[in-house]
Amino acid sequence: MATLRDIKRRIKAVESTSKITKAMKMVAASKFRKAQQRMFELRPYADRMGAILSSLASGSEPEAHPLLAVRPRKRVEVLVITSDRGLCGAFNTNILKTAAAHVAMLQKEGFEVTISAVGRKANDYYKRRNIGLQRIWTGISGKISYANAQEIAADISEKYAGEAVDEVIVIYNEFKSVVAQKVVVSRLLPLAPIQTAEETTPVYNFIYEPSRQDIFSNLVPKNVEIQIYRALLESQASEEAARMSAMENATNSARDMISNLTLQYNKARQATITKELMDIVGGVEALKG
Repeated sequence: MATLRDIKRRIKAVESTSKITKAMKMVAASKFRKAQQRMFELRPYADRMGAILSSLASGSEPEAHPLLAVRPRKRVEVLVITSDRGLCGAFNTNILKTAAAHVAMLQKEGFEVTISAVGRKANDYYKRRNIGLQRIWTGISGKISYANAQEIAADISEKYAGEAVDEVIVIYNEFKSVVAQKVVVSRLLPLAPIQTAEETTPVYNFIYEPSRQDIFSNLVPKNVEIQIYRALLESQASEEAARMSAMENATNSARDMISNLTLQYNKARQATITKELMDIVGGVEALKG
């Protein structure tokens, strides 16, 4: 049975842990507000740019740009975006489970699958399973810049243009709310034409200015960078939101544990006092005899 000293030591330890988790929640909240603002500012731009490029792609020949070329699928590259740090609940677990299931499905269908990843958690996950990664980018969580997206996009675009892969899939956590994030599996390349509810999608004859070649040469690679940048920012906001929730739950659990330990301490202390009183009464009765 635990002594009063042991229980008191446990209470102090849990109180210290509670202070840490509370501080981590406040830090995550500060980072979350900044990440959320950047994400909300980019979302309309990324959506509109993707829609414009999809519309242009639907009315253009695949030869207009190497990244628009649609080839029979044989080799698929999967880009998995995770975090560098833990203590964010099931954030990384959900992504990695979805990625593993999607890769298994592609392999079952007979495709050759290669994997690239963002974040140390993905690197550790695949290293433990002896799965080789094509590329890994780490150390960017919490300090994402457009240059990071450009570096990743350059690697992916080079593979696709060089016909090393026939399709690129990106898997990341899309921010929905502070308590909800959705794992998204999205095709990045080739650029998908807009899908409409009608049976046939209208094809427009666009007038290009300055020229079609100039527009595609500039906008198509830029769109890949923007969509990757959006995925990184969505993942960052989702990570900090998940960490806020995880630290809040940890703080609440610590508070409940302190209450239970305090009750246990008081009961043990009362039992000790009662035993001491009984000893005193017994001693007095022995002296009387």
